[in-house]
Amino acid sequence: MRPEPEEEVIPVLRVADAAAAVRWYARLGFAAQWEHRFAPGLPAFVEVARGRVRLFLSEHTGDAPPDTLVHLRLAGVDAIAAEFGVTVAEQPWGREVELRDPDGNRLRVGTPTE
Repeated sequence: MRPEPEEEVIPVLRVADAAAAVRWYARLGFAAQWEHRFAPGLPAFVEVARGRVRLFLSEHTGDAPPDTLVHLRLAGVDAIAAEFGVTVAEQPWGREVELRDPDGNRLRVGTPTE
């Protein structure tokens, strides 16, 4: 008998150009895992991952509206801030930066204070 898969949530973000989005998310430490197209020339659906954190990037117009907000808990918020030239904000719940990907999706990337 196969073990039950681990439960998780994987946000879907709408992108215009999956290859460009994968390159941008690589700056956050994500790497492409796989890509699906129903046929050559049709929109791409791509998974990117950084450790156990995964995102789906979709060129399909019916998937996810632009300007979506996703909060990512990632280690190394200072290095991420330096990579993107932004300032780390000290919040009561943690240290975070706010970013927008090339398609306008909003990302809050932070490390919680414990």
